[in-house]
Amino acid sequence: MISSRLARRFVLAGALLLAAPVALAPPIPAAAQTKTVEKGVFFPETFTLPNGMQVVVVTNRRVPVVTHMVWYRVGAADEERGTSGIAHFLEHLMFKGTEKLAPGAFSRIVAKNGGRDNAFTSWDYTAYYQNVARDRLELVMSMEADRMANLRLTDEVVLPERDVVLEERRQRTDNEPASRLSEQMNATLYVHHPYGIPIIGWPQEIAKLTRADAEAWYKAWYTPNNAILVVAGDVTAEELKPLAEKYYGPVAPRAVPERKRVEEPPLSAARRVILRDAEVRQPAMHRAWVAPSYRRDPDGHAYALQVLAEVMSSGATGRLYRSLVVEQKIATSAWLGYSPTAWDATALSVGASPAAGVSMDKLEAALEREVAKLLESGVTAEEVATAKRRMLAEAAYARDSLTGPAQALGAALATGQSVDDVENWPVRIDAVTADQVNAAARSVLSKPNHVTGLLLPPAGKES
Repeated sequence: MISSRLARRFVLAGALLLAAPVALAPPIPAAAQTKTVEKGVFFPETFTLPNGMQVVVVTNRRVPVVTHMVWYRVGAADEERGTSGIAHFLEHLMFKGTEKLAPGAFSRIVAKNGGRDNAFTSWDYTAYYQNVARDRLELVMSMEADRMANLRLTDEVVLPERDVVLEERRQRTDNEPASRLSEQMNATLYVHHPYGIPIIGWPQEIAKLTRADAEAWYKAWYTPNNAILVVAGDVTAEELKPLAEKYYGPVAPRAVPERKRVEEPPLSAARRVILRDAEVRQPAMHRAWVAPSYRRDPDGHAYALQVLAEVMSSGATGRLYRSLVVEQKIATSAWLGYSPTAWDATALSVGASPAAGVSMDKLEAALEREVAKLLESGVTAEEVATAKRRMLAEAAYARDSLTGPAQALGAALATGQSVDDVENWPVRIDAVTADQVNAAARSVLSKPNHVTGLLLPPAGKES
């Protein structure tokens, strides 16, 4: 399964941009630069079934293929204390069969029909998807609706799958120094909020999860009125609606629990996490601050912070890369990352890896100077204009993607945004000014409550 690795911070600024080509956008003609940016990213059609299931359709007739996704508005941050990993565990168990389908049959049928399927869990949502030919859409809709209503679990399938999850954790986290550092940084950045708990769960709690835990989670959250169906590709809403009514429409809705999230307390101290491991081949430094998300943005900084990330970290042209890698030659990489798609607060991070022979102290001091320069002098109007042109061009290219629109819309709707919010993204980005970017940067980066993570080889073996 794709699961914990698709963390929330990579999905909307996110899917608008990751769905686009990797190459930098070409220059936009001067005449085009003066035009008013109009609303519209994916131009979706929407409707809601009587049972409360929201449906979004993005038509793309380029090839006779569709992406079919069902998103549930529940993730790891909704778990009760002591049951970490249950959201991700149930994601695995959703492939274990119904009265109609034997365990594992779902994926075998999709593959037999020339498609591929998978699922992923984040802190805020869980999603299931299939990429299939247009004439196989009805087949996957019937199977997905079946397991929404009729999952059947036994200890014979649940307990071995729990061991699979534990092994997944060992391989992807426990045996990967970078993943362990990320996990410990999250736990330090969020001292009270459940974003500090790993999506896959803590190992001692995964080991205690039971069939009853999984069934309770399924019955509480997996209901059509807590789900979003997103279909992108060779289909229109008019064509999809009869199928949605036929397969998802009969699934009865149930009352859904309130999403209870504790508030992170105010913190005023910087914290450090240092991980040394013999498996570290490339040392690295990360620093993270809690930052506003779209949904939790009282000062209106989310769009400006996206532009800041583009200015600071747009590949070889980004400020950090240009200064630390190209000019000073003390780093092999340097970046600033931010995505505002989250139910609660998110994070803004900076990081770098040292060039050969450069000490971590020297790298950290250089990175701190770049942040101090940003806070003191800010970004320029020209930098902001260039970043916005590039972002808007990449968003336009993202329309050509099959999965990108489904990812962006599903993640947005599962974290409290509306279709209109997504479609207004170009207008809101275009309206960002240099003053707003500088105010947003100072609001986040001037706080002393950051967490610094250092990934190092054993003492005495630094480069």
